[in-house]
Amino acid sequence: MEIRKISPLIFLFFLIAQSAISQIVPGADRIPEYLDYLKGKRIGMVVNPTSRIGHKSSVDSLLSLGVNIVKVFGPEHGFRGDVGAGVKVKDDVDPTTGVKVVSLYGKTNKPTRKMLDDVDLMIFDIQDIGVRYFTYIATMHRVMEACAENGKELLILDRPNPNGYFIDGPILNMAYKSDIGMHPVPITHGMTVGEYAQMINGEGWLANGVKCKIKVIPVANYSHEMEYIPPVHMSPNINTYQAVLLYPSTCLFEGTVLSEGRGTKFPFTVIGAPDFKGIYNFSFTPKSIKNMSATPIHLGKECFGLDLRNVDLKEIRSAGKIELSWLIETYNKFPDKAIFFDNKQSKEIVVFDKLAGGSLLKEQIIAGMSEDDIRKSWKPGLAKYKQMREKYLIYQ
Repeated sequence: MEIRKISPLIFLFFLIAQSAISQIVPGADRIPEYLDYLKGKRIGMVVNPTSRIGHKSSVDSLLSLGVNIVKVFGPEHGFRGDVGAGVKVKDDVDPTTGVKVVSLYGKTNKPTRKMLDDVDLMIFDIQDIGVRYFTYIATMHRVMEACAENGKELLILDRPNPNGYFIDGPILNMAYKSDIGMHPVPITHGMTVGEYAQMINGEGWLANGVKCKIKVIPVANYSHEMEYIPPVHMSPNINTYQAVLLYPSTCLFEGTVLSEGRGTKFPFTVIGAPDFKGIYNFSFTPKSIKNMSATPIHLGKECFGLDLRNVDLKEIRSAGKIELSWLIETYNKFPDKAIFFDNKQSKEIVVFDKLAGGSLLKEQIIAGMSEDDIRKSWKPGLAKYKQMREKYLIYQ
């Protein structure tokens, strides 16, 4: 298939439009930087609804330019983002484009040799949130591993990290490695996916120390300190900018008996449980919501707790830290502390230690340690991580 040439006038219009929309230009939008590189190649793309060029899916956009996309690989929530959290996704054919869609969140989570036989070049184009327990980093890791093992190159269309302005949290103890924590990094790692991929390679984190041949199309006009509001929902349950900035802190509640707002239209911005009746005045009631949360914890029960929807985002960014006070406060006020971290209370509860990256944070909270003392215990690990991270940075 021939890639259609784009006239200089159209490119000029495109670049002017991008400049008017935002100073920051994601890698996918920088078509002149990589379009020629796709010529004559059979392309596989790892994408989801955040994969955009302008206002269209990057798959649809590149197909319209004549790029030979032979296969799409979809992560959690599916290629078009119409599958709820934790729900297995089936292989399919995209009805819009007719391209085969292979699920990386179903029977397999890593492309096989057979899946890659008809692919010359893989593209990874997904907006990450910059938090260790967001599963798309695990997907990228496995795609890199598959590419390395099968002699395929990976082109990464880099995107800004909306939580890239701070690095915080305990470093993952690798004894607790899982899909929500694959690497020895803090909760917020302060890197884009392009930078993170270079770190995965450089630190030898792929199986058997294999290296993936990668090419990164950088974000233009970007630094980690810049505010970036993703133009598309990060996932069905991260549907506001408030949720994006609160997620590093409120996702920890998925390892407790408290609801973090799943089953509402405002997940990750409220915290509560029925047991807090008479302790907090604010309340919400989780319901089953298709493609968001079918069976949320405390389904149909009125939950009382904290409403974080009006927290000042400027203060959140200025603080630049995981907000531990909410976790400490709710633990201290919870009537039955013995079950607060007990994942056996509901199938919706994640093992807290996997989210936290080890057992220490839970033990510190139970022991009544202050937030300051807990943070002091993170300092040596964070200092070592920041030194390692410096080697792989593309942006300041």
